[in-house]
Amino acid sequence: MTSAERLRATYEFRPVDHLFRREFYIWEEALAKWREQGLPADWQERNLFQFDPPATISAGADLGWCEPPFLPAYETKTLTVAGDHEIIQDHAGRLLKVFTGRRHGFMPDYLKHPVASERDWEEEVAPRLDPETPARWARLDETCARAKQAQQEQGLLVTQGLIGGYMYLRALVGPEDLLYAFHDQPALIHRMMERWLALNDTALEKIQARVELDEIDLAEDICYRSGLLISPAMVREFLLPYYQELIGRARRRQSRRIYLMVDTDGYAPAAIPLYLEAGMDIMTPFEVAAGCDVVAIGRQYPNLVLLGGIDKRVLAAGPAAIEAHLQQIVPAMVARGGYVPTCDHGVPDNVSLESYRYYRQRICELDH
Repeated sequence: MTSAERLRATYEFRPVDHLFRREFYIWEEALAKWREQGLPADWQERNLFQFDPPATISAGADLGWCEPPFLPAYETKTLTVAGDHEIIQDHAGRLLKVFTGRRHGFMPDYLKHPVASERDWEEEVAPRLDPETPARWARLDETCARAKQAQQEQGLLVTQGLIGGYMYLRALVGPEDLLYAFHDQPALIHRMMERWLALNDTALEKIQARVELDEIDLAEDICYRSGLLISPAMVREFLLPYYQELIGRARRRQSRRIYLMVDTDGYAPAAIPLYLEAGMDIMTPFEVAAGCDVVAIGRQYPNLVLLGGIDKRVLAAGPAAIEAHLQQIVPAMVARGGYVPTCDHGVPDNVSLESYRYYRQRICELDH
């Protein structure tokens, strides 16, 4: 099977020669340590970890992921420096307290978000999310033509990622202030979600006029270690109607099936019934530390495609722990189907090269 055939068969719960082989991602800090431990410079060319070739290609629209797709982006700048900390403004208009000279590997303190009032939204933020801004679509002909060629000649699945509604609102307002805004300023929240819908629907319509989509990937992160960060009632009032409208319109524009993947950290089972209402087909990455168990979830939701569920903490614990963990998961999920094993988020830098190579070797021995 080709990679694309294997991935599509996985999505359709058809037999595969082996589980699709990929990784969620690997921290750059981990790769730096692995180079010190002997990782060769050409590890990707040699396919040292036995990943499958790419099975997807992006349609290429910038619709955000963890932050909204502002155009223009906010200026990234340092505002103050005080010893080992500094206050910066990031590209998403947030004021952050960070370690001096560092931007990754820790959680910053979020001091201010771009929408603190209706005036902020109307005058400063909404214009940066205008679907009528011509520059936003300047490269779409080129990226969609490339995707269409890959779809026709190689069978690759054409995907488009976008920031989910909760992640979008959280980035605009802040996680704590957003909870108050749901109660105190519901009309403002709906106006922000109407702009989310207009921007994303415009993008998908433009893409679908150029190439048929296979997959829409929604960056959501709506869960923490105990469940949803907002109530199911809030999801149904402020998010689901916009998701259902966006996905429904996209699916009506073409006969080719569109899969919807939702990416959320934390204890994801609490979110599954809600996102099934939105049309979800696939979910990732099922963090084990938050209580996610892909074998149990797979039994409860036999038609949901699952990606992830390999505990990053176990990968750091060495071969014996890795072996026991994989034996609990992989044979059961091979029998079930509809599963892609990956780390339950990025592979961190406390995982040694030796342990990761052992993990990849054993996955490839067990996955068929």
